[in-house]
Amino acid sequence: MRLLFLKILLLSILALNLPGCEAIRHYNATKAENDKHSDWDAEKFQTEGQSALDRANYVKAIELYENLESRYPFGDHAAQTQLNIAYAYYKNGEPDAALAAADRFIKINPRNPSVDYAYYLKGLVNFTRGIGFLDRYLPTDTSQRDPGNAREAYAIFTELIRLFPESQYVPDSRQRLISLRNNLAMYEVHVARYYLKRKAYIAAANRAGGVIENYQRTPAVPFALQLMQEAYTKLGILDLAQDTQRIYTQNYPDGPPVPEYKQSTIVHQIWDFIGLDK
Repeated sequence: MRLLFLKILLLSILALNLPGCEAIRHYNATKAENDKHSDWDAEKFQTEGQSALDRANYVKAIELYENLESRYPFGDHAAQTQLNIAYAYYKNGEPDAALAAADRFIKINPRNPSVDYAYYLKGLVNFTRGIGFLDRYLPTDTSQRDPGNAREAYAIFTELIRLFPESQYVPDSRQRLISLRNNLAMYEVHVARYYLKRKAYIAAANRAGGVIENYQRTPAVPFALQLMQEAYTKLGILDLAQDTQRIYTQNYPDGPPVPEYKQSTIVHQIWDFIGLDK
């Protein structure tokens, strides 16, 4: 009995010390990693960090650049190091960390010549947020995603153009604004269609009307007109339904444009086959 008690006591002590052992191992591993870089100067960190970026080894790049920043926080390349960290986080699929790093750069370096890039990077992070595996290899209807990130990206790109009209990133930002505006407009169409299916005809007409009022000259307008015409018909407001139909026929005699993600025949067939084209 005494021997059994001693065994149980020994096992309990070992169990209690397991977290401590794990912490010691982690500490030793971190110390060994730091010792490996103990004789590195700022130039060595920069060279190896850039090499990791070029090889798309973003985890390693983040580690090296953060090491560089902690050891040489006031070096000649401190600002560029902060930008590289933000970029590496972005490419590594860590949007929150990328945004935090870019915001930090803007706050610390408001007059840096590269501050326009920090804004541009923030816009890119939100522009690409939520893109999954399928989206990368097949054209998809991006307008059905949560519009929060799109609105944030739109605001950031707009701010970039306002603050830095001569920036090299302005042309690309303008193109992305067009894409974002089109997506936001189509998102409103999806919402209007949702209301229509649930027989909330007034809400459907109002939402579709908002597209025509706020998103003129976007591909969403003809779809909004169709929804308005149907909603007015269901509500028995036939004069408005006829006016809407007349406007639609005059402006879109060949029907609404085919969405970009459906323009490829092969892609259309794939979407139709898997049921995403319904």
